[in-house]
Amino acid sequence: MGLKKIEAIIRPEKLQAVIAKLHAAGIFGFTVSQVQGRGQQRSSAGVYRGHVYQISLHPKVKVEMVVSDAYAQRAVESIVQAAQTGEAGDGKIFVLPVYEAYNIRTGAPDETIDDMRSTK
Repeated sequence: MGLKKIEAIIRPEKLQAVIAKLHAAGIFGFTVSQVQGRGQQRSSAGVYRGHVYQISLHPKVKVEMVVSDAYAQRAVESIVQAAQTGEAGDGKIFVLPVYEAYNIRTGAPDETIDDMRSTK
């Protein structure tokens, strides 16, 4: 079984929609981190206590998951459908190969990567 790591950098306000789409696609295991970054989205000016400053790094959310090859395209499509606004700053998705995964509790190779279930 081949594995892929999906890393998606998205707008923070799109996180709940992305999570709902991933759940609908049968993907329940992922990690979310708050990050800052800059791509094609322009810098902007902010004002704090009367001082003007440049905002060159924008708040983003990084969603990471490891899925089998069978779920990789489904994950990418789900993220695009939920996160896309058509404006600069929508984000990026990176797909990387994963050669091995291990379960820390048992120390054994993890061959059940797609067997996560909803905790609802």
